[in-house]
Amino acid sequence: MKPLDLKQAEVVNEHTKEKWVYSDIVKDHFFHPRNLLLKDPADGEFDAVGMVGSPACGDVMKMWIKVDRTSERVTDLKWQTFGCGSAIASTSMYSIMITENGGITVDAALKIRPQDVMVRLGGLPNRKIHCSVLADKAFHKAVNEYFRATGQHDRIVTSGARVVDKRLNITDKDIEEAVLEGAVTLEDVQKKLKVGVGDPDAIPELEQLIRFYQEKYYG
Repeated sequence: MKPLDLKQAEVVNEHTKEKWVYSDIVKDHFFHPRNLLLKDPADGEFDAVGMVGSPACGDVMKMWIKVDRTSERVTDLKWQTFGCGSAIASTSMYSIMITENGGITVDAALKIRPQDVMVRLGGLPNRKIHCSVLADKAFHKAVNEYFRATGQHDRIVTSGARVVDKRLNITDKDIEEAVLEGAVTLEDVQKKLKVGVGDPDAIPELEQLIRFYQEKYYG
């Protein structure tokens, strides 16, 4: 993926002076989002729906899917979001990757990673990488609903949280969110969550999780 030219930065953080620049592809998908649904669909129009986030605390993503029962191809995907430009552009591109050329299978769609979306977009600022995850999480929820609706309970993908720091009850999902928000070292994560400070036995697993999520989202 070609690095973005920060000399042409379009956004500058007034506090940190960090420069952000968006590719032409990102801008196109922000101003002209594909597969965006402006009003809720009619009952039965789609096979399943998934939603992540909360209007009370930040970004929200809602996604509807239609699946061909014979081929298991995702033939249609529509979405709505209460989120930033990066979330809109990422989800627009994600929807194309799922449905282009007649749609890909559910199993193939589940293998698409947030970094795959970023490659198609031409990159995102580091502080906005977490925005590409909203679509992925909403799609997984929609697929799980589809599996339940079709009686395929053995195919439901679970992602239960595991406690890493028993003293503070901090989970692996908390670590994931911290890395997505820019904490990429042990010191960064501890500063943000205080994890491992009172439970040193948690440090080895904490370091392993940081490496795992760095690889997963940043490559």
